[in-house]
Amino acid sequence: VQLVESGGGLVQAGGSLRLSCAASGRTFSSYFMGWFRQAPGKEREFVAAITASGGRTDYADFVKGRFTISRDNVKDTGYLQMNSLKPEDTAVYYCAANTNYYGTRAYRYDYWGQGTQVTVSS
Repeated sequence: VQLVESGGGLVQAGGSLRLSCAASGRTFSSYFMGWFRQAPGKEREFVAAITASGGRTDYADFVKGRFTISRDNVKDTGYLQMNSLKPEDTAVYYCAANTNYYGTRAYRYDYWGQGTQVTVSS
């Protein structure tokens, strides 16, 4: 499956962005999906995950209550709604997918998008 993120940009602290992850090439509804982020000089970290059906979601503690992961399997697209953004949320955000793992470990995801930059100004 090929993944393409979009929706990143520059936003002021307290603002919102919605990231999209468009999938093509395979049946998107068969894939678990996750969002990760990587800030300069830091390791890639887990942000959120959603099961193939969308019935279960999980979040990193630092985004709980602010970010929402979702998916539309008809449109073959995943989303990350980000509210109450903080400067520390500045990073490149990646969506990832795989068919047999649901969780937080990046190395377990087989397919990755190219990333989209999110910059939050103070």
